[in-house]
Amino acid sequence: MLNVAMIGLGWWGRKMTTLVQSHSDEMRIVRAVDPNVEASSPFAAENKIAFSASYEEALADPLVDAVILATPHSLHEAQIASAVRAGKHVFCEKPLALTRAGAEQSIAMCKEAGLVLGMGHERRFEPPVAEMLQLAASGQLGRLVQIEANFSHDKFLSLSADNWRLQPDHAPAAGMTATGIHLTDLAVKLMGPAKQVLVTCEQLASQLPSGDTMSALCRFQSGGTAYISASLSYPFISRFAVYGTRGWIDIRDRAHVEAPDGWVVTKGLAGQPITTTEVGKAEAVLTNLEAFAKAVKSGENYPITGEDMVNNIALLEAIIRGAKSGRMESVA
Repeated sequence: MLNVAMIGLGWWGRKMTTLVQSHSDEMRIVRAVDPNVEASSPFAAENKIAFSASYEEALADPLVDAVILATPHSLHEAQIASAVRAGKHVFCEKPLALTRAGAEQSIAMCKEAGLVLGMGHERRFEPPVAEMLQLAASGQLGRLVQIEANFSHDKFLSLSADNWRLQPDHAPAAGMTATGIHLTDLAVKLMGPAKQVLVTCEQLASQLPSGDTMSALCRFQSGGTAYISASLSYPFISRFAVYGTRGWIDIRDRAHVEAPDGWVVTKGLAGQPITTTEVGKAEAVLTNLEAFAKAVKSGENYPITGEDMVNNIALLEAIIRGAKSGRMESVA
């Protein structure tokens, strides 16, 4: 059993804690950290988890094997560096960093220390997405030429103006760091490194300082394009479609991943009729966390590679620049 400290007991930290404590046979949360003691300590007490406001105290705990970072995005690099110095494995919520250089540094530190670095890209572990990735990798979809994807919601419109999820230094470019980062992760996994991106980011339906309506058109080094929308101005939608010369797949979530309710999958393969199937609910968040725990315990490779992480953050960095400039931006 992997002993883990949950760093951050906000919305998503509580979601992961509840899943692990109720359903995991691979890990358990033994400590929690949050600077908001008044709001967070009752939750920790209810779950019989040791609690403190100090990250350093958690890192010094010999019972803790690894940390899960459910913290503001711009803190990730420094928090990963501290965990590495303490010899703790790291599972980091997305995005890993806001710059390619930051991602490369965190990956290198973990690798050199022999520590596993996991990423909160649970979309890869959703059953229909995992099947899509396998079909693409095996060549059954042919030459991949185009991606269309939208992961948007209006959950943040009710947050207070000082919430970190709305601040430009943590969450630039509308919904990009909240939702779009999942779409770019899948896009670079399927298409390889991006080459250029053209972004539109506007404030159309709110006072959100980083905008509420964003779209990005990405070009890849291998050829092909991806259209990605990550907006915060309309009700939930999550759709990912990939098109190849031998077939295409369109995956639509029935509900947000915080309370998954399955997927509707439409598939068109060359020479076969178009089909639509319903896939039952699954907790991909837990599957990802347990894949991390298994990699720590077995020494086997964690499924999301360092190269994938770097390619994703390189594209994110260009999207952030493009949201401000409105010009075609090159991907480092």
